[in-house]
Amino acid sequence: MTAPPLILEATLRFLRAHEPFARMARRDLEFLAGRARLAYFAAGSVVVDAASGSACPLHVIQRGHVRSVDPLDAANTSVLGPGECFPLASVTREPVGAASFVATEDVFCYQIAPADCESLRATSAPFAEFCAQSLHALVHESHDQVRRQFSQRAVDQQTLLQPVRALIRRAPVSCEASTPLRDALGRMSAEGVGTIAVVDAAQRPIGIFTLTDLMVRVVLPGVDLGAPIATVLTPDPGAVDEETTAQEALAVMAEHRYHQLVITRAGRLCGVVSERDLFALQRVSMRYVIETIRGARDVPALTRAAADITTLADNLLAQGAAAEPLTHTIAALNDALTQRLFELLAPGRDLAGVDWCWLSLGSEGRREQTIASDQDNALVFDAGDGDREAARARLLAFARSANEALAALGFPLCPGNIMAGNPAHCLSVEEWRVRFASWLREPAPQALLEANIFFDFRALAGQPALAAGLRRWLVDVGPDSRLFLRLLATNALAAEPPLGVVRTFVTEDDGIHRGTIDLKADGTRIFVDAARAFALAFGIAETGTAPRLRLAGRRLGLEERATAAFVDAFHFLQLLRLRTQRGHVGGEGGPAPHAAPNRLDPYSLNELDQRMLKEALRQARALQKLLEQTLAR
Repeated sequence: MTAPPLILEATLRFLRAHEPFARMARRDLEFLAGRARLAYFAAGSVVVDAASGSACPLHVIQRGHVRSVDPLDAANTSVLGPGECFPLASVTREPVGAASFVATEDVFCYQIAPADCESLRATSAPFAEFCAQSLHALVHESHDQVRRQFSQRAVDQQTLLQPVRALIRRAPVSCEASTPLRDALGRMSAEGVGTIAVVDAAQRPIGIFTLTDLMVRVVLPGVDLGAPIATVLTPDPGAVDEETTAQEALAVMAEHRYHQLVITRAGRLCGVVSERDLFALQRVSMRYVIETIRGARDVPALTRAAADITTLADNLLAQGAAAEPLTHTIAALNDALTQRLFELLAPGRDLAGVDWCWLSLGSEGRREQTIASDQDNALVFDAGDGDREAARARLLAFARSANEALAALGFPLCPGNIMAGNPAHCLSVEEWRVRFASWLREPAPQALLEANIFFDFRALAGQPALAAGLRRWLVDVGPDSRLFLRLLATNALAAEPPLGVVRTFVTEDDGIHRGTIDLKADGTRIFVDAARAFALAFGIAETGTAPRLRLAGRRLGLEERATAAFVDAFHFLQLLRLRTQRGHVGGEGGPAPHAAPNRLDPYSLNELDQRMLKEALRQARALQKLLEQTLAR
């Protein structure tokens, strides 16, 4: 039944005054106004009940106020007023979820059926952006639920998600580069600190000087105390913005082996945070892990450190750490583990006269390693004027011992033999260029498969300049490889997000993985493959999926909210993989078996995570559509 013209016009006027409706085309507003139903709710009545478990309309408040109530957290509440929409689940056609909504006074709401919301997603870009933006809120809601779920495990642990500015205990002690050493040391003594930051005239940090520097660079060499501090400082100190989370700061510290981090505000010095400040946030001993790695004298000692990395990941999951800094932390600690292993193995090998670089490939190359990742690595080398084959033979002996040792540390050997100990993957710089060029020139199926692994390479140990030069070459030639890019994009479209028509999800029914989906093959892989294709097409040197998507979004002129929705969806799937691997979903009692570390029964998830999973898979489908429109034609 069509509403009278006066009511339709009144509805249109109201909607035009509020987002996202103010940006919608008239035909879409008329569609909406013609189907919206005005409903009344008395003060104190429940508008949407979290316990109902069924899909409900999107509500737009026309008059009055509504309070959201979280049954698991009484403090988690908010009040919504005219023009605001709830519940967010309605735009994804999913069950209501965690919060109930109660009228605080007499309330009138426009109700929009889920099917009509779905139609508007397809026809109205502003409404589709609104739906994508809601994913941000759902991500945070999901993280909050994870933290509540594992709150008992996080007793006595302060959150790692707070900004590092909260850890600054005092104003920083600083001086300029021209300050004499005697004066700088006098200031350190008077202030009772072991670190002084060195800044330029604009208070931007340019270096740092510590008591360790005093011993190594001043006392032992006998440097004159009248010399400027610029001659003995450590340049380019580890610096992070004050809004960086403590978790991300820990990842930076682990990756670069810093003992202090300089904290900046708008690029200017505002504080210094030490290892002790960061490690005091947690009883999971990251400091112990790092010190165990650095102090290891043999492989068994490193094996204990590898087990500690897994324990640390479990505890960070329990604290609700986000996927990106969590996987970066795992990758950084695994990097440190591998680098220490090389330090133990290299002295017994004849590697003199050969410049080499150990390359991390696949998820480790992207810094997206999960606990269940196996080895993917390679070697690039430059023998100079020496015998290339002799150099390769020496490197292969070293690489094979490293591969075996890494397996002993808990990184399984690659079933496809994508490892540095394989002669096919221990190549000179020129040989790697020839191989890459052959893939780009003649993109056979095997070439596409190998490119998906090798094009995510990252320097891990040795001479990073070798990997940097190879990356610059690939960035230069990639955008011109039109046929390869089209086939790479087509290959990325092969995975089908497991979204159902009759049921919410399409699960396996092959007798082996009955009732499950593969979060990697049918989830994160879609984002990884699309991001790689965009990176090669646009000359993006980054290897991580999230930074690749962000940079590609800028090149394509996408709304920032649309790009953020892709990134959020990828991170949710990554976090769900980690939780699945460690037995943190579906009521499982322990880590997933290595044979199926990414398998999950989606219906074992709570309602919120089911909604998030479906929306993440929808974003995967939307990213594939964008890829098809951009590169696959």
